Amino acid sequence: MIPLLLVLLLALILFGAGFALKILWWVAIIVLVLWLVGFVARPKGGSGRWYRW
Repeated sequence: MIPLLLVLLLALILFGAGFALKILWWVAIIVLVLWLVGFVARPKGGSGRWYRW
């Protein structure tokens, strides 16, 4: 019974990780686009950074 539960748990983890990784790829692409837009649209006389990190 325990091996069956472990296999089911592993399948659920792999399915969840695959779904999460797909979402993370889209989030990474959106962040990259926002960073590029901020890099292009930065102020000329400022410190060169448009964000406050």
